[in-house]
Amino acid sequence: MKTEPQTATTLCVASPLAAEDLRRGDYVSILYEVVEYPSFFWSCDPQLLAPGEPVAIRRLPGDCGTPLKVKAICLPFVFVKLPSGEHRTLDVRQHRLVRLSRSYARQVCKALAKTSAAGALA
Repeated sequence: MKTEPQTATTLCVASPLAAEDLRRGDYVSILYEVVEYPSFFWSCDPQLLAPGEPVAIRRLPGDCGTPLKVKAICLPFVFVKLPSGEHRTLDVRQHRLVRLSRSYARQVCKALAKTSAAGALA
């Protein structure tokens, strides 16, 4: 039985970003978002948490990994463009961002733009 050696591929790893490391033109994605709820939703013991004390919960967004192009920054807010052409404002206090490689971002944006264009024509 003959086997063929696998060709070497480059592995890209998304790297978490501090807010001050963001730059216009970067491709980023949301790693997770933080949602806060009042502690009384859990009927917690008031000795553990005050009734008005928020409880922070990490949540994975449904569009995790979608490339977002940074258009403008005014911390804590980041204005980004989605592959569909829509724009969105993110609050870095609620969203943990990662930097994506340009090659990955461009490839995904191109593929998503094609699918959204095909959906618009249907």
